[in-house]
Amino acid sequence: MNEDGYTLAELINEFYRRHNRESSLDEMKIIESWKSVVGGFIAAHTLDLRITKGILYVKVDADSLRNELMYSKSILLRNINRTTGTNILKDIVLI
Repeated sequence: MNEDGYTLAELINEFYRRHNRESSLDEMKIIESWKSVVGGFIAAHTLDLRITKGILYVKVDADSLRNELMYSKSILLRNINRTTGTNILKDIVLI
């Protein structure tokens, strides 16, 4: 806490809110939560994560893993949004 009684997290959140960058903070939360949502094995085979206009683009290193993840897209989407406390993610595209 600083002398005004605010925590660093509160100050950072307020900064992002004032500069209309709240979605950037939410996007960082989503990317950081990937490993905890999918587990270490899948995270180790994830090459890239990007978010554009509410769509999470996930690049993995194996076709078989990409196919398995495609079957679980709706579950992944729900779990990521729930874990991060956001609702900005609308779809997942596996590449």
